[in-house]
Amino acid sequence: MSHYYINTILLAFAFLLLFGIAELLYHFLNVKVELTRKLVHFGTGLLTMTFPFLLDNHWMVLILCICFLVILIGSLRYNLLKSINAIERISVGSIAFPLAVYGCYLAYDYYDKILLFFYLPILILAISDPLAALCGKTWPLGIYKLGDDKKTLMGSSVFFISAFLVCLGSFYCVESAFNNLGLCFSIALISSISEAISRNGFDNFSIPASVLFCLILFSNLA
Repeated sequence: MSHYYINTILLAFAFLLLFGIAELLYHFLNVKVELTRKLVHFGTGLLTMTFPFLLDNHWMVLILCICFLVILIGSLRYNLLKSINAIERISVGSIAFPLAVYGCYLAYDYYDKILLFFYLPILILAISDPLAALCGKTWPLGIYKLGDDKKTLMGSSVFFISAFLVCLGSFYCVESAFNNLGLCFSIALISSISEAISRNGFDNFSIPASVLFCLILFSNLA
């Protein structure tokens, strides 16, 4: 058996173990669901970062993503995995994330630029999104509403600044950051707008998608 197939199986077990740990923390140690959700999101993010090195092609990524989509949708349907689903608000974040991961992997597979097309969208989601939420709750300055969701100018500003810095760091590693200031600004602006207007956890998909949109658009225009 190819070691890539073995890696796929090991990654599947790693994801299941992560869900299991979150369930134990929630049910037996009474850890709040917001903390167990963050643990799962952080852990899945770390495991996702290994995909380009442990998996051979996008079909293996697709298999993993489909398997966990089925598990997550089933958990919502039958009221399982309360460590990530026992929240009062409606959220499709856990379902949107596997779709975003597969889309990023497809883009990386096509353009063959791992840092920009795979890691950059996921890093902005993993860093800028929680920073915006944390700062927006800690310093709720400039509250505005989009539908039933409350956002803050503080949170949106922190998202934009952190996304811009993540872009600068990423381009510095592969190309000239100075020559890509316009692209960095565009990615930060469009992804921050995407985060601001997304509801019910859909930003787990819309943020990476907006980053990929900017990268692909600039690649075609270059």
